[in-house]
Amino acid sequence: MFENITILDLSVPLAHQAASEPFPADVEYIDHEQGSQQMQKLFGMTPADLRYSQGGGWAIEKINAITHTGTHVDAPYHYGPISEGSPAKRIDEVPLEWCFAPGVCLDMTHLRDGDEITVSILESALRKIEHTLKADEIVLLRTDADLRIDSEEYFKQPGLGREGTLWLVEQGIRVIGIDAYTLDRPFHVMKAEFEETGDGHNIWPAHFAGITREYCQIEKLANLHKLPSATGFWVSCLPVKIEAASAAWCRAVALVPETSEERSNQFRGATNDGSITADNDRAFDELGVFAKDLNPLFFGKRPFMQTEFFKQRFFFAYKLFRGNTQLANNVR
Repeated sequence: MFENITILDLSVPLAHQAASEPFPADVEYIDHEQGSQQMQKLFGMTPADLRYSQGGGWAIEKINAITHTGTHVDAPYHYGPISEGSPAKRIDEVPLEWCFAPGVCLDMTHLRDGDEITVSILESALRKIEHTLKADEIVLLRTDADLRIDSEEYFKQPGLGREGTLWLVEQGIRVIGIDAYTLDRPFHVMKAEFEETGDGHNIWPAHFAGITREYCQIEKLANLHKLPSATGFWVSCLPVKIEAASAAWCRAVALVPETSEERSNQFRGATNDGSITADNDRAFDELGVFAKDLNPLFFGKRPFMQTEFFKQRFFFAYKLFRGNTQLANNVR
């Protein structure tokens, strides 16, 4: 089903007493021997009765952690109770469509600790990759801080300010991610500036921008340096459904398709020498007819299905599902 893409892990582990966490998680590991004792008590049995496992029980973990530990998605409620004049969305209210969308990776590795990612820096990064942001894309900011995650150097990073955050949201961006501890500049920089100036505007400006304009963020991403290109991939950052929470852990991944030429040749049935066979070329054309016929029949059923963004998602999944050009005939 997914033979034509690579799934790239963009997450860091939720680990016991991780050095990269100011508020680290406690993970209690309950092994099979301890699990056996629990099962004996629950079922009123002896170890000998656990015959399949020769007396062993289950293994489980008990986690005591804030929802902002490890790779996670922040909901608008994290920034304040109100966003854009309405009650801010909790994590279980964030539209899932926001969390599965085309990705754009912007290189910020030239910036130093405490540098602000300004609007002009964002615009320059977009010019370098010759890309214009489209509504609902997920923007990922690459700092390579994740490469230092096991040291104090991890907390040295650039970050967005209020203006850069609002500018991205004004372009139609709903989710902004970063491969560092925080989307803002690091705590030690904001604290130093506040102590020097007494100006509270220096504290958490990127986060608090979410009170003015609604958006989500992914913090503590990883492996953005492994993306083969700045665009042309999809991001999935679906959060755990924690009722009424300000954030939730996620297993963020990038879905990276083969190159356009490779995908086109395979989809159109290229032979070993790269030529296109007539039969497979016709099958490719038939798939286009099938998709065109499907459009008014399927997408007309519900209003949200009529949006171009939903159709993009549907056809992306459809192309991944097909194993070869014969699928068009099989489906029909």
